[in-house]
Amino acid sequence: MYPIRLRGQLVGVRDFRPGDVDDALAIDGDERVTRWLSFDVRNRIQTLAMLEGAILRAQAEPRTEYYLAVTDSGDRLVGFVRLALGGVRAAELGYAVHADHWGRGYATDAARTLIDFAFDTLDLHRITAAVGPENAASIAVVRRLGMRYEGRLRDHVHTNGAWRDSLLYSVLAPEWPTVRPDPG
Repeated sequence: MYPIRLRGQLVGVRDFRPGDVDDALAIDGDERVTRWLSFDVRNRIQTLAMLEGAILRAQAEPRTEYYLAVTDSGDRLVGFVRLALGGVRAAELGYAVHADHWGRGYATDAARTLIDFAFDTLDLHRITAAVGPENAASIAVVRRLGMRYEGRLRDHVHTNGAWRDSLLYSVLAPEWPTVRPDPG
């Protein structure tokens, strides 16, 4: 299933392209953003390698990852959204948005769009999200999406020189029609 192009209420969601490297670096290279992610700040070479890997994995059959660009109305990359497939009809959700675009609903819209795709097209049963306990904005996103708190994962990720716990949230396919946020 390549290439992917989805449309949310506020953002587009599509496969990465090689020309996205500068916009991706503006996110990956920004400490304000990566402090909340499971990886440290990346340089241009690391960001290019991430993009090349995502583009290559997008063309694999079967596809085991949907690591996608979040775009504004002009199709410019302003963030990422990712579903990493694993287990039986399950995936882990992740997302990031450029700091200059925080507070506009882009992360919620991109995640909602990808969850719709996951349940409606990929026929997944369970989606989880692991969020840093201090990341109030991301906790608000998963709650707006109707995801339920499951527990704390101790020392879940090592980033920025330290171990960090994660809070685990999930949503199941049978719940999604009833918790699906109103896009309006």
